[in-house]
Amino acid sequence: MPKDLKGRELPKGIYQRKDGRYEARALINGIRIQLYNFNLKELKVDFEKRKAEAKQGVDKKLSNITLDEWFEEWFTRYKAPHVKETSIAPMKRKYRANYGRLIGNMKVAEIRNMDIQDVINTMQREGRATSSMRDALGRVRECLESAKNNRIISENPCFDITVPWENVTKERRFLSQEEQNRFLQQLENNWYKEMFYIMFLTGMRIGEVGGLKWEDVDFKNKCININRSLSCQYESGVKTVRLTAPKTHNSYRKIPFMGEAEEMFISQKKKQDKIKKELGKRYRSDGEFSDLVFVTSMGSPVFRHHAEKEVKKVVKAINEQEAFDSVREQREPHYFEDLYPHAIRHTFCSRCFQLNMNPKVVQKLMGHQHYSTTIDIYTHVMQDDIDSEVCKLESAIVTTPEE
Repeated sequence: MPKDLKGRELPKGIYQRKDGRYEARALINGIRIQLYNFNLKELKVDFEKRKAEAKQGVDKKLSNITLDEWFEEWFTRYKAPHVKETSIAPMKRKYRANYGRLIGNMKVAEIRNMDIQDVINTMQREGRATSSMRDALGRVRECLESAKNNRIISENPCFDITVPWENVTKERRFLSQEEQNRFLQQLENNWYKEMFYIMFLTGMRIGEVGGLKWEDVDFKNKCININRSLSCQYESGVKTVRLTAPKTHNSYRKIPFMGEAEEMFISQKKKQDKIKKELGKRYRSDGEFSDLVFVTSMGSPVFRHHAEKEVKKVVKAINEQEAFDSVREQREPHYFEDLYPHAIRHTFCSRCFQLNMNPKVVQKLMGHQHYSTTIDIYTHVMQDDIDSEVCKLESAIVTTPEE
């Protein structure tokens, strides 16, 4: 048993320091208790109270913490060390735009199921996509589950929440073979011709295309090594550009040269060397970006907005030509549907399935983390084939009524 400075026995867990203060220490349910007081009687009362609270799983220090404060604590300890650096700012922005904005000032211990549901209802009224609601709910559910595990709350209020389902499923955009050919024909004199060809021939993400270095292009073994991705985002209002790890661990992969891939890389190298010589010191690619395969006409890295801008220009040119041709030929115009760079990736995947490639092989080529993502595209492609075959069957079984 501990004793005071005069040799008298003290209750378990209580000690007297040389300055005369009494100190009470205990560790209960992972909660550390440490109290000081010159008055032993008052200290004993406070000590028993804190031990009782700890036994019930309530940490006094955390009992008044707000959702905003706990989210920051949780994110820093549990989430940030295990996600890509470029994902940290977007994840925090999404939290602040929804739960942080609406209930961030509430104490974690006072948040109820109805408060979580109210956030979802508000997001729905504001026209947020169902996917955004589910993503936001999943993040805060994970955060509050950690609060439960740390005994700040006894139950997680994020369960049994009603999230609306999408009424209309957004269709992935795929290009037919005819559309693809038409798009590529329009690129003949475009600076980004080789880049778009490689995108159609590999299914690479736009960040992977932008981050591709010449050292990643293996002419000897006829393949492309995906080792990094180009990231451009605003962090605290400052534009930040960096080369990062690919999206997931499955994104590290080798893609064999297919079709005109080697031809396009050789063409790109010649074009790039020529522009370097012409621009001299004005060529903008330097430092970690000096060996990039695809750059702007001034040597800068190629970002998503560059690709989107060029795609829009190509589609506009195609439709302008179609408008002219339809008038000249006196027919209804067949305009090219709107397009975005990621649709080229979907198109590559669909071509793989149309060639009857094994879905597992396609998953590897695409760098999909989940097999279900690959299968979802496969299902879409197969449904198109089914519709086409059914039309053939219908025409085959149509009979002429007897007279």
